[in-house]
Amino acid sequence: MNICVLTSGGFDSTVLLGTALRAGHTVHPLYVRCGLAWERAELHWLRRSLREMRSPRLKPLTILNAPIKNLYDNHWSLTGRDVPGYRSRDEKVRLPGRNLLLLSNAAVFCAQRNLSSVYIGTLKGNPFSDASSRFFKTMERTAGLALGRRVSIRAPFRRLTKKQVLKRGKDLPLRFAFSCLSPGGLRPCGRCNKCAERDQALNP
Repeated sequence: MNICVLTSGGFDSTVLLGTALRAGHTVHPLYVRCGLAWERAELHWLRRSLREMRSPRLKPLTILNAPIKNLYDNHWSLTGRDVPGYRSRDEKVRLPGRNLLLLSNAAVFCAQRNLSSVYIGTLKGNPFSDASSRFFKTMERTAGLALGRRVSIRAPFRRLTKKQVLKRGKDLPLRFAFSCLSPGGLRPCGRCNKCAERDQALNP
């Protein structure tokens, strides 16, 4: 199939890309740029990772601009100030309507290019309402009504932990995977919720 994979360059979406390629799909990686504080670093490492994942079925990265400044105002994700710390609960990392914004853009992208599905790397334990199976099914129906054609929404890792996902991606360029809420230039801060998540996943 010709599919779209929402990617940020983190562990989950990197393994999702690799899994889709191994399954024989033609993969269109999609990054939705919203103006968040970490996107410059994220895109740098995502491009490095994609260069390593050479495949005739891996299409060039598409970047869609969907600025959310007017929606999020002075939210920490835009300012980079007071980001959820290393010991914070995952609920503190909530970005209002994040998957709603990503999937609405991705669904239109798919419809315009005749792609059958959009894949998203949601994991087990995600505490947010827009990461539930009910949300994904409802969003799929809504997108179908809006676009006049079906674009399926797949979250194949929804019952897997990050450690389980990492085991599936041992052959992938995970050394370039990046996820940090407050990077210093292109480097992770080592002090935020996402850096803690990375450390926990990498350590037994």
